[in-house]
Amino acid sequence: MRLAWWKSVTILILLFVIIGGFLFDVPKLNILNESIRNLYFHVPMWFGMIVMLLLSAIYSVRYLLKGTVKSDIQASEFANTGVVFGILGLVTGMIWAKFTWGAFWSGDPKQNASAIGLLIYFAYFVLRGSFTDDQQRARISSIYNIFCFPSLVALLFILPRLTDSLHPGNGGNPGFSSYDLDSRMRVIFYPAVIGFILLGLWISTLRVRIRLVRNKLYGIQ
Repeated sequence: MRLAWWKSVTILILLFVIIGGFLFDVPKLNILNESIRNLYFHVPMWFGMIVMLLLSAIYSVRYLLKGTVKSDIQASEFANTGVVFGILGLVTGMIWAKFTWGAFWSGDPKQNASAIGLLIYFAYFVLRGSFTDDQQRARISSIYNIFCFPSLVALLFILPRLTDSLHPGNGGNPGFSSYDLDSRMRVIFYPAVIGFILLGLWISTLRVRIRLVRNKLYGIQ
């Protein structure tokens, strides 16, 4: 992941998404109006979060199998990036909710589930900070992290579908793709998903490299 070309691609994609997201035409829909442009940022951030947290769980499994310090660092840093994306996704969702539902927080099941999911990962970082022994920290937090991801998936994609929800695609509401995600929006939306995922990978791998250099300087194995 140290090759420069994919980082240049990331920058170009995100520039296209930002420019197109604010300037290109969007469908004229009741209630949503111009706020539908938030789809280019809110939803891709959640995609980025899911991918980062999935990779974090994979690296936790890898740590338990091989016991390498690098795997533990990768698990924690990908979780860091995923949580940041999750917070940004929650904030952009609250702004969108204010203009479409009338309030920043309406107690919607998916809003509540998203907040609970982030709290689960906040607990992961609290757990990591509660140990002084490095191996014990890595081992126990890896076990916890492996269970975090399926819990998040259940909270975001299963439970909201079992009850009424204002979110598209949940509680009987049709998803965006079924009635208004036309070709004008797809040409920006899909690159946005790719761009935010690549940005998450870039941030995470950079933070991992910084941690590894720091460990080497201080003689941490």
